[in-house]
Formats: sequence, structure tokens, C-alpha cells
Amino acid sequence: MAISAQAREILDIAVAASEAKLGINPVALEVTDRMPFTDVFLVVSAESPRQVNAIANEIVDELIKHGHKRAKMEGKDEASWILVDCRDVIVHVMLDEKREFYALERLWADAPEVPIEVTPR
Repeated sequence: MAISAQAREILDIAVAASEAKLGINPVALEVTDRMPFTDVFLVVSAESPRQVNAIANEIVDELIKHGHKRAKMEGKDEASWILVDCRDVIVHVMLDEKREFYALERLWADAPEVPIEVTPR
């Protein structure tokens, strides 16, 4: 099943926002058929807690600028893994070591990857 146009728009905004704050290796997975409450998981790495916070905040700010409702965030205090709930897209901004340890891409290996545009550095 393809993701909705709204999910695509939110995903594109989130990817661009994460790139603006130098997010690392974004991967989007379509979970529409597996999760009744969202369409896409976006996983992005960061090198420091400060960068995790910066990426999550940039995503929320950009969504608001584009007319979307304020996303909910969890994990801001620890800033090693912040979950940004954008309804149709759930963004996991994680420190590299957390991402390796929890391996969400392997956990959701049966979920098809959603193509995203990433600017090469």
C-alpha cells in the first residue's frame, strides 16, 4: 500500500529539516499495514545529544511553518533518542550508538523502504 499524500509531504519536510541540521543516514520505512496509527517511520542518526535536539526541534518548526499541527516529542530530556510524532510519520532521531543498539531497520526489516531524496555531502 502506498503512503498518503499528506504522509509524503510530512516525510519530505522532516527529511529536509533533518538534513538542515546535518542528520545522518535517514531511512524511511512504510509501516501502514503494520501500524494502524501511522504510515511511515523515519529513522535519522545524530552525533551528539545537542544535535539530536536540534534535528527534532527543526522538524517541529518546519512542520509548523508548512501549516501542520505541532508534533509531539518524547525523550527530549535525555536527548539520546527523541521520538517526534507527526501523526502520519513518526520520526526517530537517535544517537549513532542507540541506533546501532536498537536496530529499528532490522526490527522492521519486512517493511518496505520509502524512497527519499537525500543531498549527498
